[in-house]
Amino acid sequence: MKFGRVVAGAALLAVVTACGSGTSTTTTAEGGGGKVGIDHPRADSDFWNSYIKYVPQMAGELKVDLMPATNSQNDVAKLVNNVQALIGQGAKAIVMAPQDTGAIANTLQQLENKKIPVVTVDTRPDKGKVFMVVRADNRAYGTKACEFLGEKLGGKGKVVQLQGALSSINGRDRSEAFLECMKTKFPGITVFSEPTEWEGSKAASMLQTRLEQNPDIKGIYMHAGGVHLAPTLQVLKQKGLLVPPTDAKHIFVVSNDGIPQEFEAIRKGDIDATVSQPADLYAKYALYYAKAALEGKTFKAGPTDHDSTIIQLPNGLEDQLPAPLVTKDNVDDKSLWGNQVK
Repeated sequence: MKFGRVVAGAALLAVVTACGSGTSTTTTAEGGGGKVGIDHPRADSDFWNSYIKYVPQMAGELKVDLMPATNSQNDVAKLVNNVQALIGQGAKAIVMAPQDTGAIANTLQQLENKKIPVVTVDTRPDKGKVFMVVRADNRAYGTKACEFLGEKLGGKGKVVQLQGALSSINGRDRSEAFLECMKTKFPGITVFSEPTEWEGSKAASMLQTRLEQNPDIKGIYMHAGGVHLAPTLQVLKQKGLLVPPTDAKHIFVVSNDGIPQEFEAIRKGDIDATVSQPADLYAKYALYYAKAALEGKTFKAGPTDHDSTIIQLPNGLEDQLPAPLVTKDNVDDKSLWGNQVK
């Protein structure tokens, strides 16, 4: 799929008939328009800042009646308050990206009671009904990172995993899949897992300590380039380890996000790979599904018309969008959203 491809709003909202999977149908005569409220999770991440920039663009293309956004700043209490404020201002659907996926259940229950559909972006709530989760397969992120590092290290050595927050399904999915893959495919590799809570300062401190204790570390897996990239490069530079892949001292680094800064680091040889998490498509399909919910459309598990797959969850559905591994071999691919940000 071409990540930068913009599908016209009319085409997006067309009813797909092929195979009956991942399709939409209008199931109620009550379907109609309404205001969509959106809360952004944070503004201290290059990835999320890119997503935030895409939101108004996609709202215009899809003709979504989007309310002024709020930002919960990685604080679930602020998220709850922001959602209440959006409802008070007339929101008929809510788009959110809860970073603590276990603490939002009560709010989701309240929204369900009010018949306000919810679309969550990037994160999947542990409990509570959602109309749709717009996300990529985060377990695949961890597996791709494991396979890349395992092959680069020849199946032996030591690696550091800079985890996100384990209170988030994303942090858990990436971490568990990475560890399971290493145990199964590369048992000769020792993994040091460091929970950073998605904070760059914690990542830098933990990485520095781990490198001092284990100077023979040869690999790093960063769960989030948007917050981990700059501090990781700084630590490596301070220790004289920010060297090209041809240098024996090079530490192989694989990341997640697909931000332009990661692509530039790959071109320079500072890091080696990242998984391109589709910020543009997150914005597009979050708003698409919010609008579809207000129009009374429903969806079911199966392949979609936009190269993804909808899966059934205990508490709703999840549209798993494509997220390719990016290396020096495809880093200049113009279809990647990270190559389109100005």
